[in-house]
Amino acid sequence: MRTNKLLIVLAGVVASVLVGRAQTVTRAGTVTATATITAIDSATRSLTLRTEKGEQDTFTAGPEVTRFNQLKVGDTIRLTYYESLVLQLRKPGVASTESADAIAPGRTKAAPGGGVAVQQTRTVTVKAVDKNAGTITVTTPDGQSITRKVEDKKNIENVAVGDRIDITYSQAVLVNAEPAK
Repeated sequence: MRTNKLLIVLAGVVASVLVGRAQTVTRAGTVTATATITAIDSATRSLTLRTEKGEQDTFTAGPEVTRFNQLKVGDTIRLTYYESLVLQLRKPGVASTESADAIAPGRTKAAPGGGVAVQQTRTVTVKAVDKNAGTITVTTPDGQSITRKVEDKKNIENVAVGDRIDITYSQAVLVNAEPAK
């Protein structure tokens, strides 16, 4: 379930990102990798890719990859992965953002490739703050309780039990296949 990914991000990041003095905190990053197709199995729709570092792995292309037959051994695949996390602290009585999920697929017309973007919005409620230990405990919409240590205790000085944290998590992957040179 996609919500589990959000909880993993929350568990690993909320404690180090949340800044009690700020209303909104944003973290974002982009990673680009290039790999070369070293083998294609048309029967299983599998591609074996080798990265610039020599790492090799095999992936299966689903039926949504409509131009699989245009790929050739020696083609270069460029993947760009984007991820962002926005945390917004809300005091009791202030309206929260509604929970939502969105997905946006796309494809390129000129060459095999495409992209997909996913965005999730959830609100968690602060259940406990231990300023001496430097920990925060939040409750997710499904009732799960998560406790994490913060990197800097100053980051939870203005956070109180009952505060809500709106979390918007976005991911996007773009894939572009370039002909062999």
